[in-house]
Amino acid sequence: MKRSISGIQPSGVLHLGNYFGAIKQFIDNQDRYEGFYFIADYHSLTSLNNPEALRENSYNIVLDYLALGLDPKKSTIFLQSDVPEHTELAWLLSNVTPIGLLERGHSYKDKIAKGIAPNTGLLTYPILMAADILIYDSDVVPVGKDQKQHLEMARDIALKFNQQYQTELFKLPEPLILDSLAIIPGTDGQKMSKSYGNTINMFASKKELKKQIMSIVTDSTPLEEPKNPDNNIVKLYELFATKEQVEQMKRNFLAGNYGYGHAKNELLEIILEYFKEAREKREMLIQNPEYVNSILREGAIKARKIAQEKITLAKKVVGLLGNSYKYL
Repeated sequence: MKRSISGIQPSGVLHLGNYFGAIKQFIDNQDRYEGFYFIADYHSLTSLNNPEALRENSYNIVLDYLALGLDPKKSTIFLQSDVPEHTELAWLLSNVTPIGLLERGHSYKDKIAKGIAPNTGLLTYPILMAADILIYDSDVVPVGKDQKQHLEMARDIALKFNQQYQTELFKLPEPLILDSLAIIPGTDGQKMSKSYGNTINMFASKKELKKQIMSIVTDSTPLEEPKNPDNNIVKLYELFATKEQVEQMKRNFLAGNYGYGHAKNELLEIILEYFKEAREKREMLIQNPEYVNSILREGAIKARKIAQEKITLAKKVVGLLGNSYKYL
């Protein structure tokens, strides 16, 4: 079975964009790929400097993964920081990575343009991401369109390492992208993102979820007049509804006497119904922290065993002796 790997930064609460853009792919492909899905807590340090928030966010992502249907019997779930070989391999890869490659990164340039102070971690983020992927001999990486360049950089780094040391140690992974669901609109019409403050969170309380949905930006067309059915409410509704339900909502907009508030309430109800079982399961998981922690322990043990084998080979290739001096 081919291997899939992906990680999500614990930079905040997960939302519909995370679910449809990534997590749903993880779940849908559990019988197709051997999945390794980690919480990218090392990566989050490039922008998150609140230790308590980091710990809380990391744990909440594990709860979300399990509640949404990621099966620990089929997929390995772990914390990036529980496998220190990621950072060890990142150092080996950094010595074959041109600085120019990193400076051309879209994510790096975008953050600098937004006024984020550049630090070394922000610049070298793609190297650690490459290590995350390459250390598990990953075949595919589920990524959104905005992360595709980072995967291409990982392939470039792997190729450079292989060429420099005349080896075939690292596989060149392929992206796994669902174009139709790659970009989920937020409440303001931009890509849904925590950094934009435009998210809809599937595990928010009903009151908070309603508040988020009611904040979806619309125009000021009066209730009685027809409205453009190609709006953000419909685009989000399409993620959950049947084709017939979507067509009915569009007809309602075109007919008039159907307000945006009506559509938002329909969206709220269908989201609550879609995630009903997951929301209930998450509440149960909150009451059983030992089970959740056991999943992380077992995931770390399995992931680290593979990572240790790979880093040992990588160290041998570059000429490091390791602890046993068995290569003398």
